[in-house]
Amino acid sequence: MTEDGAAESETGARFVSFEEFRSGLPQGRFHVIVNPVLAVPFVSARANVIPISIAAVGCGIAAAFAGFVWTGGLLIAGAIIFRRLVKSQAPKIALHLASTHEATYLDATSSGVMEVQRVSQAA
Repeated sequence: MTEDGAAESETGARFVSFEEFRSGLPQGRFHVIVNPVLAVPFVSARANVIPISIAAVGCGIAAAFAGFVWTGGLLIAGAIIFRRLVKSQAPKIALHLASTHEATYLDATSSGVMEVQRVSQAA
C-alpha cells in the first residue's frame, strides 16, 4: 500500500481504479497495453463469438437444405467473416469493453490481457 492508500502490484505500479481509468483515458492520462494473443480468447468469451457463429452456420446449413442455397451460403460466410473480424480487432474490442464495464476491466487487468500505466507528466 502507498501512503495514499492505493494498492500496488508486484511490479510496484499503483492499481488504477475503474472510475479513474474511465475518466482519465479520454484525457490521455494512461498508457494502455493490450496483449493481442490473450485478447482473442478474452473477447471471444466475453462476446459469445463461438455460440453466435455456430448458430449462424447451423441456420445457414438449414437454409441450404431447405432450398435457399444463396441465403445459407451468406449466413455461413457471415459467420466466418464475423469470427475473423473479431479475431483481428480483439485488442480494440477488449479496450472498449474494459472502458465501459467495470467487471470486464477488473477481469482484463487481473488476467494480464490489459495493462494500464500512468503517463508521467513532467513539468
